[in-house]
Amino acid sequence: MTPVMRFDHHHTRMRHGTFLEYKKFRYLKLATLVSVASIAAYVFHKPPVTPYGGTWLGYTLGTIGALLILMLLWFGVRKRQYSAADANLQGWLSAHVYLGVSLIIIATLHTGFEVGWNVHTLAYVLMLGVIFSGFYGIYSYVRFPSMITGNMAEDSFDSIMLKISTLDSEARKIAMRLPDHLVLAVQAAAQGTIIGGGLFTQVTGRQRNCPTTAALTIIQKGGADLKGDAAKHNHELYSVMLQRKRLVDRARADISYRARMSIWLFFHVPLSIALLAALAAHIVSVFFYW
Repeated sequence: MTPVMRFDHHHTRMRHGTFLEYKKFRYLKLATLVSVASIAAYVFHKPPVTPYGGTWLGYTLGTIGALLILMLLWFGVRKRQYSAADANLQGWLSAHVYLGVSLIIIATLHTGFEVGWNVHTLAYVLMLGVIFSGFYGIYSYVRFPSMITGNMAEDSFDSIMLKISTLDSEARKIAMRLPDHLVLAVQAAAQGTIIGGGLFTQVTGRQRNCPTTAALTIIQKGGADLKGDAAKHNHELYSVMLQRKRLVDRARADISYRARMSIWLFFHVPLSIALLAALAAHIVSVFFYW
């Protein structure tokens, strides 16, 4: 089989609801308060010109938004300093989620709903990209751990791979008593089945024209022309290969769930770095060129 390339990550798996309910929704309340206050200030603010980021309220909301962005970006560094059970990590993550949502409101009001082809809008768009990719990250860490547990049950990935190897040996012994085309089908399944592979294969958990699936079809069709002991051996081979197929599906599902838990970081981290650069450019341009 093709060697497995698995995602290696050090991200925290949270129990469902833990970080969202932290300290009786402390940060949900704080984020709601900040958002409502920002909306109220914007509604009652009566600038002499059309509202935009250059009014006193625009500067205030911009400052709050910039500080929130820096704090939320710092979480990416901070979280690596705690264990999964540490209350500090739970608090940081809860604040990260709820204040990230409030940041959408604050930053949007800061723009005065004015967008254009400039570094200011770029920073805003990058911010939205970071936040929404983070939403998927939250979803994945809430959903996929239970799916991984349900799929693997009492097995580990390594134990499943060992079982597949054992079934391969058993299938080869049985196939030696059968016609050559069945032997070749078993060999193709053992040598050509991909568990892991490239990024797309890992995420989807599928292999186009899977040799194991093809072998099952060949064995099933070939059994119709066999008689006596050969038919019996063919039935045994089909049973073994069916077990193999189920184990392959479970191994692929395990890799797929873990890959889907991690793939969002390929977007979230680069977007966060780009946001930091765009935010710096935005601030410099505001204070030096406006």
